[in-house]
Amino acid sequence: MKKAKPKPADQENPEWTEQDFAKATPLSGTSLATALKQVRRGRGPQVKPKKIAISIRLNPKIIKHFKSGGAGWQGRLEEALLKATGGK
Repeated sequence: MKKAKPKPADQENPEWTEQDFAKATPLSGTSLATALKQVRRGRGPQVKPKKIAISIRLNPKIIKHFKSGGAGWQGRLEEALLKATGGK
């Protein structure tokens, strides 16, 4: 019976080959933090005005009513508040 080749310990991150090292780009004196900042992409500027995070206490019946509608209950609650204040 033939022995199967042993699988690498981490299949998602296999051991580098000579070709992998040849293709790699050295940091060339740049710190790792600086190099990562150059590669990392952010979300960019916000299109809509930012919302403000607050903490508010509401009657449990109100929360139960909006949560009973499923996902998006916070948005529906916000819409109801905007409608009540004439905003939007």
